[in-house]
Amino acid sequence: MSEPDAVVVRELVEADWPQVWSIIEQVVRAGDTFPFPTDLSETVAREIWLDNGPAGRASVATSGGPVLGAGKMGRNRPGPGAHVATASYLVGQTARGRGVGRALVVDSLVWAQRAGYAAMQFNAVVDTNRAAIHLYESLGFAVIGTVPRAHELPTGERVGLSIMHIEL
Repeated sequence: MSEPDAVVVRELVEADWPQVWSIIEQVVRAGDTFPFPTDLSETVAREIWLDNGPAGRASVATSGGPVLGAGKMGRNRPGPGAHVATASYLVGQTARGRGVGRALVVDSLVWAQRAGYAAMQFNAVVDTNRAAIHLYESLGFAVIGTVPRAHELPTGERVGLSIMHIEL
């Protein structure tokens, strides 16, 4: 039995978009782990995912084949807060548990350091996304606050959105 190919993270190119959209649509429609509207259109998703500002980047994770996950990163706020980066990540359902998320996060942290950011902050990590929270904490992020009942699940239950932070 051969070893699986390593996960590689690279810049997103135009030809990747259909696969990235497929992952965005899959994750967002579920409504339980990502704070985008469940009825998000491809046009709006493309605007959000590819508009990373003047100091941002969009990436994809692959392993010798199709896109397995995607990341977007840039500054968290303009002006006096422009030294803090932010990022979002999505991993396709069939690629979970294979190190794709970790590869995307590590790549974004390296990118942010090289780009001169002093920290990275996630503004809205859905509390039911336990796998992501565990991953972020294992890489040194800390929950610095939680907005209670700020994300409504498809069941109608409201859960918290955590703010996570790491110094770079």
